[in-house]
Amino acid sequence: MIVVQKYGGTSVGDVDRMKRVAARIVETRRAGHDVVAVVSAMGKTTDELVDMAARINTRPPQRELDILLTAGERISMALLAMAIEDLGVRARSFTGSQAGIITDTVHGKARILAVTPERVREALDDGNVVIVAGFQGVSRDTKDITTLGRGGSDTTAVALAAALEADACEIYTDVDGVYTADPRIVAGARKLDRLAYEEMLELAAQGAKVLQVRSVEFGRNHGVRIHVRSSFNGSEGTWIVPQEDMVEDAIISGVAHDTSEAKVTVVGVPDRPGVAAGMFTALADANVNVDMIVQNISSDGHTDISFTVPRGEVDQATELLGARIGDIGAADVIVNPAVAKVSLVGAGMKTHPGVAARMFAALSRAGVNIQMISTSTIRVSVIIDDTHVEDAVRAVHSEFALGDDAIVEEQGAG
Repeated sequence: MIVVQKYGGTSVGDVDRMKRVAARIVETRRAGHDVVAVVSAMGKTTDELVDMAARINTRPPQRELDILLTAGERISMALLAMAIEDLGVRARSFTGSQAGIITDTVHGKARILAVTPERVREALDDGNVVIVAGFQGVSRDTKDITTLGRGGSDTTAVALAAALEADACEIYTDVDGVYTADPRIVAGARKLDRLAYEEMLELAAQGAKVLQVRSVEFGRNHGVRIHVRSSFNGSEGTWIVPQEDMVEDAIISGVAHDTSEAKVTVVGVPDRPGVAAGMFTALADANVNVDMIVQNISSDGHTDISFTVPRGEVDQATELLGARIGDIGAADVIVNPAVAKVSLVGAGMKTHPGVAARMFAALSRAGVNIQMISTSTIRVSVIIDDTHVEDAVRAVHSEFALGDDAIVEEQGAG
């Protein structure tokens, strides 16, 4: 039985924590499981490396930045292997490329194309615990080292679990599982025992920081059961499972928020076929991630198009569009970085009308103005002023009675 475990930067943040992780891995190994552990860089190592690079070069080459940033995970993997050996269990560490993580060529946010874990299997067969550096791989075409973006160690772990046909992928982090909202904002937020892949995918995409989006996609596509749990205790966390494993669909599963996006508005866009396609094709070709899009009603043959992008990509987006507004006949490009996204997610809303109306009413009562709206079958998202994000999350969470206190009241009322 193979178990893949992933440990985040907080879990391996110093030597003492590293030793505790080693003890947990050894305990799992001695219980009869083959263990593959995926590790992130220690603590704030990645942030420190990014800051150092920026002080050397304000726009460092992405290839060199990827080589630099992968050093953090390599340090973690070697130290953890040493700690496990010190406990009397054999261990082997591998970089992402050594472990067979094959990616595309996009530095900074590469996508995994394939996993060829022959060396990992051989090490397991020889009786080793295997430690793999997360967040990294190697390009199939250029053979350069690549990184998978923030949270990429989650994707490394789930991808390895799929390739090895592991029985489970345990994501160890500094929280006890997935909550109905960020417990730092909503004191009564409740830990969820189970979530369907689709719900977790929406929560992750809308700002829940517990899992990287692509890790959930990998889990869904390959049927990997994911267990999100704390590295600081032994309690059960949250299982991410197929829809058919859910006992019933909750109307609402949670509220997510994201303060990492900016709103871009292209003003006075000619309202004719092909103009919007040209704009967004240019952004796609530059690997700029566009999220919500809203086009206003045309007036006098022109319209405004607003969309959101990650703040780290807004300069690239505005440069691309600024160079094209004359060609397409638009008037201006305006950026508003002071926005936040709040999303309501739940599989049950497909069959329960009025969810969006209740959400909008709750925001209105809290004095929160809505700038943009986007929906899917199991999600409603709004863009608001970022100064109101905490009020908005609390208001929506309360409106749908998602907290522990609401459950106690309902049970008592029965």
